[in-house]
Amino acid sequence: MNITLKQLRAFMAVARTQSFTEACAQVYLSQPALSIAIKNLEEEVGGALFSRTTRALTLTPEGEEFYPVAQRLLDDWDSAFGDLQQRFALNRGRVVLAAMPSFASSLLPDIIRDYRQLYPNVSVTVNDVIAEDVVDMVRNGVVEVGITFDPGRSEDLSFNALFDDRFVAVVNPEHELAESDSIHWQQLLKDDFIALQRPSSIRLLIESKLRQLGMTVAPEFETHQLATIGRMVVSGLGVSAVPSLCIQQMREQGAVCRELSLPVVSRQVGIVTRKRYPLSTAARSLVEIIEQSRTELSQHIRL
Repeated sequence: MNITLKQLRAFMAVARTQSFTEACAQVYLSQPALSIAIKNLEEEVGGALFSRTTRALTLTPEGEEFYPVAQRLLDDWDSAFGDLQQRFALNRGRVVLAAMPSFASSLLPDIIRDYRQLYPNVSVTVNDVIAEDVVDMVRNGVVEVGITFDPGRSEDLSFNALFDDRFVAVVNPEHELAESDSIHWQQLLKDDFIALQRPSSIRLLIESKLRQLGMTVAPEFETHQLATIGRMVVSGLGVSAVPSLCIQQMREQGAVCRELSLPVVSRQVGIVTRKRYPLSTAARSLVEIIEQSRTELSQHIRL
């Protein structure tokens, strides 16, 4: 069956006005064109929808039954396209993203604030999950946009770097290293070290970099959360190293952050999206705001 929108609108106009002449004005068709539209519709459904006499034009019983159906179809059509237009105009919509907690709790709120000021009717859902889960959620299509460490070369993902996140030393304010402006890894590792548990990408990156210089990490304490590391350092259990994204969080807990070198350990943070899958208008607009904030993001993570 091949019923067109034009035929439905013609049917509704004639049914409401009970006049071909008045219906023509409503649907902007000539009388011959309107008659053809009704004729073709009746051929498609298999029978007459109107009863025509020299004095009256009325719906047949089948036409009466079809009237509410046609009305619902047109309402659904108009609603669907009206909603779609609103989404393209960013007057409506929803964007879902994932971000590692260190970014979600520090830099992301200001970005969302700027986004909402521009597009107040678009809702934003944030999944703050570990870096590895951010990549998985993007890859599986659970979210459109992810903010995390560089996942490396991939056939199905694109990575747009925003800034280099350099690791810093985290020590108790009363620790002797708190007086130093810069700390070497060898100095830090002399104390009890607190690390994230494997298979954390942060833990693996630190071990890999230090191994190249003949150093090893033998943690006295391990945990799943960076926030827990900060609390353990402040409690005097040891020292640690965290990405610069965590500086504000560490300071809020009372820890001291210092520059960490020899070697410098850093990793790019950026936007992860799926290749071959275009972003929605809402997601694309959010990505543009994040990209425009690249310089400000870099400044926020400096000591």
